[in-house]
Amino acid sequence: MAQVLSNLSNIIIPVLVFYIIAYGFINKCNVYEDFVKGAKEGLKTVVGIMPTLVALMIAVGVLRASGFLTLLERLCKPLSDLFHFPAELIPLSFIKMFSSSAATGLVLDIFKNYGTDSFIGLVTSIMMSCTETIFYTMSVYFLAAKVTKTRYTLAGALLSTLAGIVASVVLAGMM
Repeated sequence: MAQVLSNLSNIIIPVLVFYIIAYGFINKCNVYEDFVKGAKEGLKTVVGIMPTLVALMIAVGVLRASGFLTLLERLCKPLSDLFHFPAELIPLSFIKMFSSSAATGLVLDIFKNYGTDSFIGLVTSIMMSCTETIFYTMSVYFLAAKVTKTRYTLAGALLSTLAGIVASVVLAGMM
């Protein structure tokens, strides 16, 4: 069964590409021109959101290098102990809201210090899977779609991230 799934996953993307090309030819579309037009629009979007991406990366780098995350961990430790949440994961919880790649760097540090099979390692793995880069996603997609009124997006995203963090602690505790 595993071999069948492996073979299927190896052919899905080429089949999909050939399907799209065949569909374009059948409908008498100029597939290459449509592809180039889409690539140009995509490049314009990337250029438009680049300043936001650079600002987020710089901000995360400054936070990490300044020692702010260590200070945040120390300040929140009494509260995290009250909820049985490992204080070592507070910086990860905070950074994950801004940058997944910066959070991955913290994850590697956590795995190196505590191991992947430890409680902290398990919580880290689950938490990375069920939380989102809130501010990155909101800034990039809302900027690209020219959305100016976010309404309840931030509150809902923060609530769902909190639910993901709680679920990660509960699920890791069951293992």
